[in-house]
Amino acid sequence: MSIAGGVFNAFKFGEKHDCETIQIFVKSANQWKAKPFKLSDLEKYHDEQKRTGIEPVIAHAAYLINLATPDSELLEKSRRSFLEEMDRCEKLNIHYLVIHPGSHMQSGEQAGIDTVVESLNWLLERTVDHHVNITLETTAGQGTNLGYKFEHLGEMIDNSVNPHRLAVCFDTCHAFAAGYDISNKKGYDQTWKEFERIIGIDKLAVIHLNDTKKGLGSKVDRHEHIGQGELGKKAFELIMRDQRFRKIPKILETPKGDDGRMDDLNLKLLRKFASAKKKK
Repeated sequence: MSIAGGVFNAFKFGEKHDCETIQIFVKSANQWKAKPFKLSDLEKYHDEQKRTGIEPVIAHAAYLINLATPDSELLEKSRRSFLEEMDRCEKLNIHYLVIHPGSHMQSGEQAGIDTVVESLNWLLERTVDHHVNITLETTAGQGTNLGYKFEHLGEMIDNSVNPHRLAVCFDTCHAFAAGYDISNKKGYDQTWKEFERIIGIDKLAVIHLNDTKKGLGSKVDRHEHIGQGELGKKAFELIMRDQRFRKIPKILETPKGDDGRMDDLNLKLLRKFASAKKKK
């Protein structure tokens, strides 16, 4: 949901679509810095959340941040920017801040993973009193992006100074593009079996529900409306009816229209899946 006009407006926009949970940026997605929150804006935010009952709110980090880069200047900038976002989440009482693990920029996957671990430790050591959890998102593996294998995320979490402050966001488009075939029951079950073995279902904090314009294993990150892409409807039926994920926040990141009509159509379809009885 947009935070145009003030972060508190996200609830008004979410209410329009009967949302129970929403995801926001806590500052501009394409800028490094942001003006500090006004006390009045924070008060409005908490008042609006109480009024609408929309919770939890999930935050997504700015796209410029790269916690895996070998460029020391960019790495420092990324860490400082993400630290600022963690502070902003703390003020908003947001407990999950989602971020793509980062891109190794030709330094190699292992070097990139090691840098991410160092970045996570740097952040965790500076936020010991925070309640926000750094939430690593599964990626499509486009370019030199890390996180397209469950093993990447598992290693980052296991090697951190405080694994309890780390969580995972599962993105359906990204997983399928990375090669996890969740489009059918057999592949879906196998994928979550692997997730449990390598990461652990208890680490799953958020699910991004997106169809994909590109095929299985394409490693191309292009979102599509639910049931209108290469992934198809079955994966979303399985997720919406999976009792393990009943209380996991589920977020749409499908293409936006001018009037929100497609958001409503996507939500209507997902709610239909959630309420439908299983076939015997």
